[in-house]
Amino acid sequence: MNKKLLCAALLGGLAVAQAASAQEFDDRWYLTGSAGFNIQDNDRGTRNAPFGAIGLGKFLNENWSLDGELNYQNPNNDANQDLNWSQYGISLDLRRHFTAEGRNWAPYILMGLGYQRSEEEFDAFPSPNSPGEREDGNLAAKVGVGIQSALAGKRAAIRTELAYRADFDDTSVSAPSEDWFGDVLASVGVVIPLGAPAVAAPPPAPAAPSCADLDDDGDGVNNCDDKCPGSQAGQTIGPDGCPVPVSIDLKGVNFDFDKSTLRADAVAILSEAVQILQRYPELRVEVAGHTDLCGTDAYNQKLSERRAKAVYDYLTSNGIDASRLVGPIGYGESRPLEPTAQTLPGCKSERNRRTELNVQN
Repeated sequence: MNKKLLCAALLGGLAVAQAASAQEFDDRWYLTGSAGFNIQDNDRGTRNAPFGAIGLGKFLNENWSLDGELNYQNPNNDANQDLNWSQYGISLDLRRHFTAEGRNWAPYILMGLGYQRSEEEFDAFPSPNSPGEREDGNLAAKVGVGIQSALAGKRAAIRTELAYRADFDDTSVSAPSEDWFGDVLASVGVVIPLGAPAVAAPPPAPAAPSCADLDDDGDGVNNCDDKCPGSQAGQTIGPDGCPVPVSIDLKGVNFDFDKSTLRADAVAILSEAVQILQRYPELRVEVAGHTDLCGTDAYNQKLSERRAKAVYDYLTSNGIDASRLVGPIGYGESRPLEPTAQTLPGCKSERNRRTELNVQN
């Protein structure tokens, strides 16, 4: 085989490799098959010949692979082509692959050791046992370079290789003075992974948050403990997540018997209430009026409404926007703080003659 043929074989293999995608680490076992030309050492007295090889291998990691391979070649004898000359062997080959991110091919270097067995016929005339036959085996070593590339879908890979094999055959009949021979092996092969490719396990789904970690209504009470999940922003919330009724304390805003005019002491207390409402502009309050238990229900209802109106007018005249006030609402004698029978002299309870500001949010 001449140099032009060798170059053509290598360039053909490179073209196939360039068309394939990059080799990535795959730890499956794989089968190999290759075919090429064995450029025989001239001292052998044989012609160049095709050869074939099959093997089994595995990537040890992203950069190193190890193959066991069987090879066979059957070149013709130069002096007498009727005489058989064949060779077969086994080798263990270690390849160092130079992979790179985003590259569609991966070159490698090769180092191998093996055993080659030769079967050589020779002319033993005038012996009646001619032709004679020599069968012998010996150590062989191999170095080389190549390119390996995965095909589309990574179902197989292409391997193009050029190697030099030293065959330590020191019993050759054709070249009895030689201790070893150097052959050049040019080949193109295929690598076929065995089994389905490994599929990366999906990352575990994040654990669903428990109700203790959630606060859907943003009231500061977790969903586990929140018995009122629809509470609104700005409400005063208790430990169970429910709004807590809150009243601005107007103790002292009381009225004289059967009166709805604010007393001087009540005005001072209401001034403090105005300051609280100005400090917390998000508060909305109900203005509620109440009476004692003296008198008829209808009369007390009207009286409680007038008392609530007196407080309502004071608040609005001192800068509190009416949109923040609910009412004025009169509750008459329906919510006494000191229940007292109407027929007793003690029905005139000053504590019951009051107004309240009940927080609504």
